Amino acid sequence: MKKILFLCTHNSARSQMAEGLLRELGKDKYQVFSAGTEAAIVRPQAIAVMKELGIDISHQRSKTFHRFFHENFDEVITVCDQANESCPVFPNAQKRTHWSFPDPSKAEGTDEEIMSVYRKVRDSIKQKIKSELLTKKLVESKIL
Repeated sequence: MKKILFLCTHNSARSQMAEGLLRELGKDKYQVFSAGTEAAIVRPQAIAVMKELGIDISHQRSKTFHRFFHENFDEVITVCDQANESCPVFPNAQKRTHWSFPDPSKAEGTDEEIMSVYRKVRDSIKQKIKSELLTKKLVESKIL
C-alpha cells in the first residue's frame, strides 16, 4: 500500500478534496493523508462538491504538516503554489511532486459561480489523480 500526503496552504479545500478522491478512487491501494502549512477549517463548498460525487469528506479535519513531518511517505504532493514554495523537505518521503491548482476559496460571484469554481478544481484534481497516480500504478503492476 502506497502512502501519500497532499499538502496545501490551509488544508481547507484542494488537499482535502485530493485526500477524499484518492481514498475513494485508489480504494485499498493507498493510505492517504492531507495537511497544510497552516490549519483552518474544511470549507463547506469543498464538502458539498465532493458529496455530489458520493464522497463524504465532512469527517476530515484541517491539520498542519508538522504532525506528519517524521513519517515515511511514498510521495508528498503539494497542490498549491504557495505550499510548494513554503513546504519543507520531508526527510522520509521517497518523492516530492507539485501539482498547481487555483485556489477555489478565492472565487467571487454568486453562490453558483463559486460552486462552479470548486467543481472545476475538484474535477481537475480527480483527473490528475487518475493520470498521475492510478494509471502509473496500473502500468507498474503490469510491468512487474
